[in-house]
Amino acid sequence: MNTSGRKTIRVAFQGEPGAFSEAAAIQLLGDWITTVPCPTFDATFRSVLEGAADALLVPVENSLAGSVVRVYDLLLESDLGIVAETILPIEHHLIGCPGTSLKDIRSVASHPMALAQCEKFFLRHPGLKRVPAEDTAGSVRDVLTRGDKSAAGIAGRRAALHYGGVILAESIQDNAENFTRFVLLIPVSRESSGESVNTATAASPAVSDLMAELRVRQIEQFASGSLLKMSVALRLAHKPGALLAALEPFARHGINLMKIESRPIHGSPWVYQFFLDLLAESPAQLQAALAEVRRATDFLRILGLYSVAKQNSA
Repeated sequence: MNTSGRKTIRVAFQGEPGAFSEAAAIQLLGDWITTVPCPTFDATFRSVLEGAADALLVPVENSLAGSVVRVYDLLLESDLGIVAETILPIEHHLIGCPGTSLKDIRSVASHPMALAQCEKFFLRHPGLKRVPAEDTAGSVRDVLTRGDKSAAGIAGRRAALHYGGVILAESIQDNAENFTRFVLLIPVSRESSGESVNTATAASPAVSDLMAELRVRQIEQFASGSLLKMSVALRLAHKPGALLAALEPFARHGINLMKIESRPIHGSPWVYQFFLDLLAESPAQLQAALAEVRRATDFLRILGLYSVAKQNSA
């Protein structure tokens, strides 16, 4: 338990300490949590089942690169539900060893996506060699571990602080409107209909405290006029007009369809899973629409019902 009296919750994330995902977890929940780094998304999702974490926080989409498809696949395969979201501005910094300056750098390592999002910086410095790495924060860790003053990594400010690096060039990303949306997942109970009720299963005291805090936040946001977000996965019945029949009830009940995306179903060629994000004023409004949508689908699962995240400027 920490000094505030709350039971510390262990939150798993994909990446090394100092990663953007870790920064997002702390942005959402505060620095009282214990973060648990995992090497892959698969390992992150296993962490709760294996008892290494109480919850996990994963990215689901980036404003420039789109959806993180592996996370959607793993979410559907799991017994986890979305209970909160947060949006993190992505600022890429060039980070090197203490005593190094930009003119000393010959190679720059980072995740390929981060390298690609800093194209203008590399055009201004054509002599720099790009080195793909598994992880943004991991690239900084490796540079600092080697003590190589001719090398640098691209990562967030948290990585520089964690590993003791110096920022040689700030905010080198091409687009200032670069944001990643992350969701917080916990084990949830599911009714026979496949509906997630956002009720923790075999909840630890830490998870129970977390859910109580999230409910308080939700009530406060409702009082200020905020909307509810629901994420849904569905498969259409194989008949003409099925997509229209599945979407029309949302419009009729005044629900804003924020996102719709299809993913192929493994083992079923040319059959697709649809993922939807919906905005509504109340759970009752959503349930009324879903009752009609179910008649047009072969499968429907509510992935989570949660408060809408506020977007901070980068």
